[in-house]
Amino acid sequence: MDLKILKIDPYLEPHKADLELRMEQYQIKRKELAGEQGSLTDFANGYEYFGFHRTKNGWVYREWAPGAEQMFLTGDFNGWDLYSCPMERLENGVFERILGRDSLQAGQKVQAIVIHNGETLRRIPTYATRVVQDPHTHLWCAEIDDTLFGDFPWTDAEFKPAATPYIYECHIGMAQEDYRIGTYKEFAEKILPRIKKLGYNTIQIMAIMEHPYYGSFGYQVSNFFAASSRYGSSRDLKELINTAHKKGITVLLDVVHSHAVKNTNEGLNRFDGTEYQFFHAGPRGYHSAWDTKLFNYGKNEVLHFLLSNLKYWMEVFHFDGFRFDGVTSMLYHDHGLGSAFCNYDMYFSLNTDIEAVTYLQLANELIHEINPQAITVAEDMSGMPGMCIAIPDGGIGFDYRLSMGLPDLWIKLIKEYKDEDWDMYQLWYELNSRRPAEKNIGYAESHDQALVGDKTIMFRLCDAEMYTGMSKDSQSAVIDRGMALHKMIRLITATLAGEGYLNFMGNEFGHPEWIDFPREGNGWSYHYCRRQWSLAENEALRYGQLLAFDKAMIQLLKKGRLAEKKANSQWIHNTDKVLLYTKGRTAFAFNFNPTRSFEGYFIPVEQTGTYEAVLSTDETEFGGFGRVDLSYRYQTTKLDDGRVGFYCYLPARTAIVFKKK
Repeated sequence: MDLKILKIDPYLEPHKADLELRMEQYQIKRKELAGEQGSLTDFANGYEYFGFHRTKNGWVYREWAPGAEQMFLTGDFNGWDLYSCPMERLENGVFERILGRDSLQAGQKVQAIVIHNGETLRRIPTYATRVVQDPHTHLWCAEIDDTLFGDFPWTDAEFKPAATPYIYECHIGMAQEDYRIGTYKEFAEKILPRIKKLGYNTIQIMAIMEHPYYGSFGYQVSNFFAASSRYGSSRDLKELINTAHKKGITVLLDVVHSHAVKNTNEGLNRFDGTEYQFFHAGPRGYHSAWDTKLFNYGKNEVLHFLLSNLKYWMEVFHFDGFRFDGVTSMLYHDHGLGSAFCNYDMYFSLNTDIEAVTYLQLANELIHEINPQAITVAEDMSGMPGMCIAIPDGGIGFDYRLSMGLPDLWIKLIKEYKDEDWDMYQLWYELNSRRPAEKNIGYAESHDQALVGDKTIMFRLCDAEMYTGMSKDSQSAVIDRGMALHKMIRLITATLAGEGYLNFMGNEFGHPEWIDFPREGNGWSYHYCRRQWSLAENEALRYGQLLAFDKAMIQLLKKGRLAEKKANSQWIHNTDKVLLYTKGRTAFAFNFNPTRSFEGYFIPVEQTGTYEAVLSTDETEFGGFGRVDLSYRYQTTKLDDGRVGFYCYLPARTAIVFKKK
């Protein structure tokens, strides 16, 4: 088997047999599911058969429950009589119930009743498209979705996802400033315009798939085909996505196929009475660190469910792709817990879950079959080789992986080292380290670094000083340092750490404090579960200056397509704390020195000519000191050693971007 991945990364040659096994298992499973000539798109149609559907003469409800002895349907339509509406058992563990034209109405609540070993189990239909919690009993049940009664008037037929994603990671519920849960409508009306104005071209929405515990951040899913009812209706979500597309914004779903909530009344666990319907039986089916259930990716019915789920979100809601959560957990039997992944042997061992690898390959093939321009992002901290290599070449088929080690790098530098001890060589190495021919999404921090118990970069830099020193009238060395490094960290990450960039909402303007969802421990408070947009809009405060820089940075990156271009190191000096690099006609100068400004510092470039400073972190509108003359033109000269460049003033704690005119 001739695998291109071996030419891309020759260090994989000792593991050629493992890579061939990867491809053999993928080809065998694909043939099982779709046949010799069939497509995965045709296979992944579970949501069109199972669940509730209107027919010419009424309704039909179908469910796959091989472990059930009997099934019934109950709800508002029959006065919640558990046994008056029996379902017929068909082949292969499928149950069906046909109902009359007026049997079900929008807004009616229903549940499935499963009889297993003589026990009556109340369950949520597995393909339910809307699931709600009763405000009085607090029980969850399915609700007949109003979208079943008519098509949505989409206007995005011509929309195409962004070629290079600048991602704004967001959470609908906490995207408003009030002490409550926000809605899809509010997000479309108030937050999308902010994102558009900042220049981000992609949103990655968290916590859409229904989850019973709000504080799980959406990562313990109960109902995989239901858009969370906390934020509004399915139609409201479609309107949000349609509006985003009108604004030229790509929409990614944070999809959770790595595990599921263990709840039985709300989720998939023991739906038909058995523990092995969707999940592995015994210890293999339980994630001890997350207290959740683990899918059996070797079971064709489970693959049908999960692949159908991906197609559903793309076809029915027009999502443009996915960020796959918890990929590391999927890839390894020990879920990567405590593993350093310090050598290639760790990726190709008995610890590797080859069935999960095959599922991820199938998922990526399906997604790009449905939409060739779709974007898939893997949250994998292990660095599995081939994650973002095409499947025919021996890869897993993702478009990007998240550069997950970088937030840890920034935290470590800020927390454990003095500014004057930062290692510029380490910084360059870490920001540029990634697998050959694989694209990354670089980021300095995401929602993970903002959760209670942790700190955002700005809060870590300034801490309690943010409560008293963020006024423009205040004089604070702590805030000055924090503002300077906040901008520099973002700029160097966005230009070096990946072929795309991600920011969590609010962090662009240095949102203070942390995220803490309402829970018993905080008195069910929403105080920390919101975004204080007014801070960035208050002219008396400095948050707006960080916001202005982020906007200028994103615009510069997009205009010059800088994330896509390879960076070349031109000069690294650890004593000076200076790091210089180029990307074609653009030069980047970073002076991390906390005290020393340099007069006449030589900036090497790739091309001769006249250069101008197009962005400086030290501009006064960005909260700096205005020490860089943006009107000055720099003419290149050639040194005796053959280097071409120009001399400029390089202020302390400042980054400057130069571009050839």
